[in-house]
Amino acid sequence: MTFDRHIGIDYSGRLTPITRSSALQVYSAIGATEPQLVVAPHSPSGTHRNWCRKELGLWLIEQANSDGTFIAGIDHGFSYPINCFEKFQLKTWDEFLEHFCTFWTTDEDQVTVDSIRSRSAARIGSAQDFRLTEQWTSSAKSVFFFDVQGSVAKSTHAGIPWLRRIRKEVGERVHFWPFDGWIIPAEKSVIVEVYPSLLRNRFPRADRTPDQQDAYAVARWLSKLDQNQFLTRYFDPPLTIDERKTASLEGWIFGVM
Repeated sequence: MTFDRHIGIDYSGRLTPITRSSALQVYSAIGATEPQLVVAPHSPSGTHRNWCRKELGLWLIEQANSDGTFIAGIDHGFSYPINCFEKFQLKTWDEFLEHFCTFWTTDEDQVTVDSIRSRSAARIGSAQDFRLTEQWTSSAKSVFFFDVQGSVAKSTHAGIPWLRRIRKEVGERVHFWPFDGWIIPAEKSVIVEVYPSLLRNRFPRADRTPDQQDAYAVARWLSKLDQNQFLTRYFDPPLTIDERKTASLEGWIFGVM
């Protein structure tokens, strides 16, 4: 197998980075084993304390700095549509991260997405602005489509600063796909954007909550792809040269072909 661990994360943009939420769930499969629920650090024995975003970010940094490699799928947008890059004259994803995080300081302990939204609408695009990868699906919503069922807008605006933190902390130990390239170098961990709606019904739900099922499905799907040597197909979606250039800035949902 390419990776030692396969991680599925059902994300949440609710409240602050230190607010624990049952909507934030993590499953992990070691090698070819069945994905298991990952409990938040320091949970009392025999219990499952809910995660918060800060703990999750620090946990991913810890995984990146440990031995072995992982692929982690997180269900929020990693970037903005290309028109925003043009508007703010941004040339790379790293420039976007720095620009984004000067305003969306949602990795600070007491900051919420809603508190920043309430201060200014100038930094929020239209709910009709779609990235190319969203246009390739039948149901994915814009990263600017807030306050509706199934929206990832709040998770996106809460989660991107943590991607930047991870990137700064671990450097080249983690490959952020596809921004760092479409092909993954050997012996390197990778973080990808996922869309659990494409996967959740592929596997029996058992006694898992909907959020747990989403995280479980992502972890199990990534593990099965790796076991069957199919991962490389999904790292190379059938895009034209121009589409690939756009997606290298906007990001791509892993699994959308």
